[in-house]
Parts: sequence; C-alpha cells; structure tokens
Amino acid sequence: MTDMINKETQAADVQPAAADKAAFDRSALKEKKRIVIKVGSSSLVHEMTGELDLYKLEQLVRLLCDLSNQGKEVILVSSGAIGVGRKALGLGKRPDTLPLKQACASVGQAALMMIYQKLFNEYNQLSSQILMTKHTIVRDVSRRNARNTFNQLLQMGVIPIVNENDTISTDEIEFGDNDTLSAVVASLAKADLLILMSDIDGLYTDDPYCCPDAQFLECIPVIDEHLYDMARGASSDFGTGGMVTKIDAARIATDSGCDMIIANGRDFRNIHRITNGENVGTLFLAHKNKNFNLTQYIEQRHGHLK
Repeated sequence: MTDMINKETQAADVQPAAADKAAFDRSALKEKKRIVIKVGSSSLVHEMTGELDLYKLEQLVRLLCDLSNQGKEVILVSSGAIGVGRKALGLGKRPDTLPLKQACASVGQAALMMIYQKLFNEYNQLSSQILMTKHTIVRDVSRRNARNTFNQLLQMGVIPIVNENDTISTDEIEFGDNDTLSAVVASLAKADLLILMSDIDGLYTDDPYCCPDAQFLECIPVIDEHLYDMARGASSDFGTGGMVTKIDAARIATDSGCDMIIANGRDFRNIHRITNGENVGTLFLAHKNKNFNLTQYIEQRHGHLK
C-alpha cells in the first residue's frame, strides 16, 4: 500500500498547501468550507454498558447543526450500526461471523438513523443516509454518481450520514475501518478538512497509555516511511483501529488536498475548538499529489473486483 506513491518522484509531484509548513497557522482552519467528521463506536457509547450515550450523541448533532448554520458543508461518517443492532437483538457479545454481523448491521443501521434523524429534526436540520461499498469507488459510474449525490445534498443544506454498507458487503468489512472510509469520502467529496474523532488526543511517538515518555506530535507536514515505522514499532497498536490505519487515512486525505486532524472523541466540543482554529489534536497538512489515484488505492488495498 505504501508503494502507491513513487518515492523518487514524490517530492517533485507534491505541491505544498502552505509555503511554510512548520509555521502553519491553525486559524486557517476557520476558513474550511467542506468538512468530513468521523466518529467511532467508542465515542458514541457508554464504556461500561456499550449502550448509546444519548447525551453525547445529542451534543454531536448540535455541534454539526451549528457548523451548518455557519454556512459550512458537513458530512458525518458514523460507526455504531453493528453495536446498536447487537444490543437490539440481545446478543451478549460482538458477532463473530459475517452473516451475524450483517444481520446486526441491518437492524442497527435503521435504529441508528432513526435516532440521528430525530435529533437533527430537533434543530430543523435535514439529514440523509449514504451507504457505501468498495464498488462505489472503483466503478466509474458509481463513483461519479456518489460524488454528484454528495454535492447535491450539500448544496441543499443536508448533512449526509455515511457508513459502510455492512449489510450487503461480501468481503467482511470491505474498507476495513471507518478511518479509511472517512478519508475516501473526503477525497470523493473534495473536502477541505477531515476530522477523525478517536479515543486518543492525537498521534504520539508511542502508546501514551503505557509509555509515559511518549511525545505528542502537533503537526505532520509530510507522511513518510519513518512515520509508518514509528506507528508499527509502537508497543501496542494504540488508538481505535490502530494508528497505522489513521496514517493510511491521512495519506488518502492529504494526497487529495485535504487537511486532516486526529482528536479526542471523548469530548465532542473538540470539533468546535478545531474549526475555531484552536491547537487541538494532530494536524496532517494537505498537499496535492498528482500521482494519487483513489481507485488504484482501493484496489491495491482490497484487491480487484471480479
């Protein structure tokens, strides 16, 4: 996967988004117009019970509605369908077979969307559902239709809520994680900013939960093999989904010309702080890589469709 970009030509082919990356002013984040926000399951549920945290969910919706009221275009990539379905079906543990996962997703996706739409309606905000699979990206017609749908919804002031279509996916979790999916959405929709709400404050040199000497990284100007080696060499695969998957997501986003931030999802007010230009989370700086091909990336990572 990391061979997607020819290392010998990378420096010449990438155009920096800012002249002085080391002195990037986060106040520029205030001007971001199209924003993709990813929230993981751990950010949406009570830790002890696994039940939905309705207080946090309502806070998230209120923050997204306020961004929309500011004239920003917002896309939400939300996990949680399988977990909600598992609870609704009375299963004591996470499903471990594909048919059971798909059944949970089928029940949970409808229930989760019902809750989201009820909360959005309280703020007079229209929302919609978009379910994606690998086919959406690698097939030209599907990819074009998806991009047109995002553009039309955003122009009409609707907040799309995106998830992978786990109900009909035949390759387990096709994208592998919603970090990757959110970066694909950001690339597809030509977003200005991607925010990954995780269970960690950002990117560290090691797992901060077990390594007190781990250093926090505020800004990543360039994604290189050293960064991947650091993530792989951490004492554990820290962060939900693992840090390597988040760096993969950052590569997709930044190569598509989109800034990306990893921030702590335990406090959704971090979304407001980020879009207000405050120094929150780890910022990966955008650049435009003319060699980046989204379809090629998906096929390299997940295999060609038959």
